[in-house]
Amino acid sequence: MEKILVTGSNGQLGSELRLLSANYPQFEWIFADRNQISLDNLSALEKQLEQIHPNVIINCGAYTAVDKAESEKELADTINHLAVGILAGWSSKNNSKLIHVSTDYVFDGTSSTALTENAPTNPINVYGETKLAGEHLCMQNNPEAIILRTSWVYSGFGNNFVKTMSRLMSERDTISVVNDQTGSPTYAADLAQAIITIITHSNWTGGIYNFSNEGEISWYEFALAIKEIGGYTCEVSGIPSASYPTPAKRPAFSLLNKSKIKQIYNVDVPEYKESLKKMMSL
Repeated sequence: MEKILVTGSNGQLGSELRLLSANYPQFEWIFADRNQISLDNLSALEKQLEQIHPNVIINCGAYTAVDKAESEKELADTINHLAVGILAGWSSKNNSKLIHVSTDYVFDGTSSTALTENAPTNPINVYGETKLAGEHLCMQNNPEAIILRTSWVYSGFGNNFVKTMSRLMSERDTISVVNDQTGSPTYAADLAQAIITIITHSNWTGGIYNFSNEGEISWYEFALAIKEIGGYTCEVSGIPSASYPTPAKRPAFSLLNKSKIKQIYNVDVPEYKESLKKMMSL
């Protein structure tokens, strides 16, 4: 029986994979939290991998506090870059498969067309820099690995934009949301299903793949969709990013082109509003 190790198992994606794993009893699933797989403790990491000895590693673990990363660069780099190198090296040496989750923040946001996997990268914040360094080391140490870039992740688990907006809209009469950052949200349950589609596919083709839901929207438009589906009466207004300064800069445009994953793995990519309705009806 193939043993599948999921790191960062308490995060949004790890939690969705745990939910789906019940439908795939042909695998032995190991959901590791940060004590079992310590991405911030490089000297322990290899020993932990040896003990578990998985056939497949799905690395959902990451340092994702984008603004905090600006002042915690070393920790973000350890988790998002150096630890990924160890996972990739170990999986290559032990003939295990590796799926590593990355981000749209590897781009600088100056594109005006949906970004393909080979579009030029140029991160504009520390989080994006550490994730891109992780991608490079991953491919260097294991060219057969699969990297999945995703964006604007939300889920019924954890903290995310959808939950925050729903809470604010039920508490306040008016809220403001940035309207000059464009991309597409990703329902973590859809991404989890895409990962399982890849794992259960007869073909394994290493490389970088994009996955997010279909649609091209701003965060403001995303908030309007949440308002509509949730039936909130709160007034939502759009503001420029300049009116809402954050320690880390965000890419203004990070819409991902999904044709490669559809073509190679026949992955179903739902429209963002359909997935949002699903999550909000849970």
